[in-house]
Amino acid sequence: MIQILIDADACPVKDETYRVAARYKVPVVVISNSPIRVPRDPLISRKVVSAAFDAADDWIAEHAEPGTVVITADILLADRCLKRGATVIAPTGKPFTASSIGGAIATRAIMADLRAGGDIVGGPAPFSNADRSRYLSRLDETLVRLRRRP
Repeated sequence: MIQILIDADACPVKDETYRVAARYKVPVVVISNSPIRVPRDPLISRKVVSAAFDAADDWIAEHAEPGTVVITADILLADRCLKRGATVIAPTGKPFTASSIGGAIATRAIMADLRAGGDIVGGPAPFSNADRSRYLSRLDETLVRLRRRP
């Protein structure tokens, strides 16, 4: 079964995900540490987890499996989900894959070391319309591919 899990606390593409999922009749679960408003739609559900550190990530990773599309910008969560066979897409449309996740983890570690050493490093670029468009295209392609698999 195909489903979409959204790491929702800071996700800028929830509405876009709902629209694409509705087109393909794919269920969506919105996971967060606090209640988030979701549309009244039988295909969209909300899962509120505890406020414990990584509770949302743990829930998502436990429910990720082949056929699941996980929407997250969290590199470590992406790695956990990939290891369980899920497809992972960042809100910018960038796919996390088995071949790209190692480099992403290494870059994350380097940036953390630089910040810990007092270096001032910029954060991610602001979310743009091009990111939104790339995301919509990637999600659409992903759902078509998953529907065609045996």
